[in-house]
Amino acid sequence: MGRKLDPLKKVPRGPGRKSRKQPGAEKELSKILSDGDAEVKRLSSRSRKRAAKRRQAEEQKVKSSKPEAKHNGNAQAVQKGKKKLSGFSDENAEWLKPVKRARKDKDDDEDEEEDEDFSDEEVDSGDEKPVKLVGDDDDESGNDEPAEELELSDSDDDLQDDFGASSEEEEDGGDLLPIEKAAEKQKKKSKRDKETEDEEDIKLNVDGDEHFTLPTAEEMEQQLSTHLDLTSIQERIKDIVAVLQDFAKRGGQHTRQEYITVLRQDLATYYSYGDYMIEMLSDLFPVSELVDFLESCEVQRPVTIRTNTLKTRRRDLAQALINRGVNLDPLGKWSKTGLVIYDSSVPIGATPEYLAGHYMLQGASSLLPVIALAPQENERVMDMCCAPGGKTSYMAQLMKNTGVVVANDMNAERLRSVVGNLHRLGVTNCIICNYDGRKLSEVLGGFDRVLLDAPCSGTGIISKDPSVKTNKNAQDIQRCAHIQKELILSAIDSLDAQSTSGGFLVYCTCSITVEENECVVDYALKKRNVKLVPTGLDFGKEGFVKFKERRFHQSLRLTRRFYPHTHNMDGFFIAKLRKFSNTIPSSKEVLQQCSRHVCCQ
Repeated sequence: MGRKLDPLKKVPRGPGRKSRKQPGAEKELSKILSDGDAEVKRLSSRSRKRAAKRRQAEEQKVKSSKPEAKHNGNAQAVQKGKKKLSGFSDENAEWLKPVKRARKDKDDDEDEEEDEDFSDEEVDSGDEKPVKLVGDDDDESGNDEPAEELELSDSDDDLQDDFGASSEEEEDGGDLLPIEKAAEKQKKKSKRDKETEDEEDIKLNVDGDEHFTLPTAEEMEQQLSTHLDLTSIQERIKDIVAVLQDFAKRGGQHTRQEYITVLRQDLATYYSYGDYMIEMLSDLFPVSELVDFLESCEVQRPVTIRTNTLKTRRRDLAQALINRGVNLDPLGKWSKTGLVIYDSSVPIGATPEYLAGHYMLQGASSLLPVIALAPQENERVMDMCCAPGGKTSYMAQLMKNTGVVVANDMNAERLRSVVGNLHRLGVTNCIICNYDGRKLSEVLGGFDRVLLDAPCSGTGIISKDPSVKTNKNAQDIQRCAHIQKELILSAIDSLDAQSTSGGFLVYCTCSITVEENECVVDYALKKRNVKLVPTGLDFGKEGFVKFKERRFHQSLRLTRRFYPHTHNMDGFFIAKLRKFSNTIPSSKEVLQQCSRHVCCQ
């Protein structure tokens, strides 16, 4: 079945692709083509055209030397040659009948024109005879002179090549045996069929995904009662999110609320949340953003540290930690002291630099309230809920140990960590006290700036405390909101509106619920003579001015929200207020102000 190695036992149709590039190949091939003892096989239509073209070139030379008297005999021979070529009307007419072939696809037509096929009868018999193109010996006129060559092509450019070889045919494997050509052709056809099947499969998959059918309640209960398949639940979450983003893909007549209900159940099952938390988060975020938030809460936030500029510089600290095998980078352009730790070969909380007070382990979101407060030197500043002392030491650092910083916390046990951190960091301008923040204004007052990091539900730090997923309900949120409203009023009363450099309050929580953030700030705007001012932070999302049925003051756009899936830090809320009058509005004034408020109309 292999290829014949002896070139003398076949008639080459022309030089190959490489042979045409080599000089002298034409002479060698002409010797082979002139061998009369070589085995002759049936020529294809293109081969016959090329052979006629070569004969034409030779006969034109002979014609120029013959007298014009023989022109009529040659013309008759030409007419006879045309008849024989078209109808195979010579003595070989019995076996030179054209092979009947079945109709084939359009894709195979080009390949079939280049192939040379033999009938089974010809291969078995082995009696192959050359095809005569002109009647040299069989002229009825008896003319022994060679006839004029047939002009089988109107264009010489189509048939012009080296010794009748077609470059396109040779590049595709012109010297292959018929059975090898058939194999190549079958291989190409199989490849085209496979590509067509793949395209049809992709089309079917796309068509199948266009419409998603919502599972019934019985199917949902059966799935929950049996072994949970988290992979199928995850796929269904993706399908429902895609349907809610493009509601034309829905299957059946289900409403949007039915899709949302199933999505909430799947999210609660997949991420292990309580029903109240999922409902609250789904009201807070769009569908696609909700999934991103839940995914980000499953990943721990990067470890960040704050450089204590009272004892060192950030550049020197970074170099010292790098020498100890710590991989770190600056936290961001918005912080001049923060560093983010990727990995470390030594414990970050037990290095000599840490024990010497050169840095403090502190989250990136905890730096933002102090930056927004921007305490100045020689001011009186209070941190109403100070434990464990990260923000308090940062304020003392910015004040360069000048002025007075009052650190208060209601829990005496937590104040021990505050004392230890302040001593380690070298803070000397701080006073620590233990009071209930709701009554602190009755004891201390006249502060230039106050920082209130209010206790909250912790819905923004789920990655640190996963128990928030299930142990929080509406009563817990309302209880926290009530305490926060009392604390913010006490903090405002502790401020001095006549301060030349201050009178500012920064209210912040590590929660993302509206009840603990916008509702509390809006309540303070109604109860006290304060107004919201820009926080000075150039990133973060704006606060809500409307949420479900609630309507808030338009200035709440100045507040800032931070989310783990967008800012890669803990969920946080920051609002900055300025007190413009020390007088407390009476109940009548509050009612008049409330009547002018948008939410009460």
